[in-house]
Amino acid sequence: MEPVQVIDEPFPAASKHATGQIDGVSTEATALFFADRILVTLCQEGRLSQWIQVPLSAPSPAAVDMALANESLLPMAHLTPKTLLGGGGEERESLAQLYAAQIASYIARRNADERRTLVVGLGLQRLRRDREAFFDVLELIQKVL
Repeated sequence: MEPVQVIDEPFPAASKHATGQIDGVSTEATALFFADRILVTLCQEGRLSQWIQVPLSAPSPAAVDMALANESLLPMAHLTPKTLLGGGGEERESLAQLYAAQIASYIARRNADERRTLVVGLGLQRLRRDREAFFDVLELIQKVL
């Protein structure tokens, strides 16, 4: 019997990784780019407690064109986040969906032809509503996108 030859090859999906501080806690951000999905995770202390899905395609091309023309920091109107797993209460779920919609808006504004579905995994100890924490999250995520 011939010995099996092991070939060391990189993971088939492109990926990026970054580390930063959010709310004083070391946080890891990772993005994996699959053919049909973009997976973004943001975790502290190895936890992932919420999963949200956001389709980047819109029901009508006109909705996307109108949203792309808007340079606002608000999430694009055609994006509809949906919690897949986890929740942690209404306030935490709403804020997590806002983060997911904002990340999806960033991707869609950067590449108007993007049609994959974004899946966001969040594992933050505390989701805070303040401006500083919000921008810390978005800044770290942008490093991996």
